[in-house]
Amino acid sequence: MKNRTLPAFIHVLLIFSALFHSHSTSVSAQEVEDEKEFSYSEESGKGPSQWGNIKKEWSDCKTGKIQSPIDILSRKAKVIKNPGRLEMLYKPTELIVKNRGHDISLQIHWLKSAGSIKINGTEYFLQQAHWHSPSEHAIDGRRYALEVHLVHQAKDPKVKHNLAVVGLLYKYGKPDAFLSKLLGNISATNGQIHEKPLGFVDPTHIDIRMGGKAYYRYIGSLTVPPCTEGVIWSVQKQVKQVSKEQVHAIRVLVHDKAEENARPVQPLNQREVELYSLI
Repeated sequence: MKNRTLPAFIHVLLIFSALFHSHSTSVSAQEVEDEKEFSYSEESGKGPSQWGNIKKEWSDCKTGKIQSPIDILSRKAKVIKNPGRLEMLYKPTELIVKNRGHDISLQIHWLKSAGSIKINGTEYFLQQAHWHSPSEHAIDGRRYALEVHLVHQAKDPKVKHNLAVVGLLYKYGKPDAFLSKLLGNISATNGQIHEKPLGFVDPTHIDIRMGGKAYYRYIGSLTVPPCTEGVIWSVQKQVKQVSKEQVHAIRVLVHDKAEENARPVQPLNQREVELYSLI
């Protein structure tokens, strides 16, 4: 497949700059931002099977037992009836679209706090969101066209599970309204630094409706080096729609002609996947 050796971790990246500096840097300090250090192409010698060998700090990518993403088998998920809503406390915040012109091409900065979610009484603040194509998680063996990850972090570093990620899958269909607005405000800059105000945007416009629908919950890891474990994953069961043109636009603008930026699914290793349903 062509262009498999191009730099990795090339995806649309939204970084929500929190009101306090500790919020805005904590997650990014854990996730590797220099995608030249690793790749999604096995032919490069720095592909997913080698991530754990590149740096000792990335050993979890090789030896970890609760890694992400996974193939979610719906028939084996433990159904939790009426668990209460996944409480989302997002709020509109002013954004800036930034194309830095290098491997992580696009950034969006929330100039103030964009809100939080609550899981089991713990508040996790929205830090960043980014898209992977194809989807990283699979459901019953099927990977979809696109997946967005909304990354949250608890203020207290002593919380057992300090990170919580909400994942939404997309299949080909009608255009996604949020992506239409986002892509409409992004321009190619030929490597030049470029910023453009986007105005006030509500994170809920990504169309997260998990509070009223079913979602899968399991404990996993970051899907990029250093593959930190202990992440609470909430993957929406309902699959959203995105147009082929939108996925193509993301790949052209952000992937720098790379074909994909999705880590292969990882072994479940006896982990339990729960299906939270209000139905």
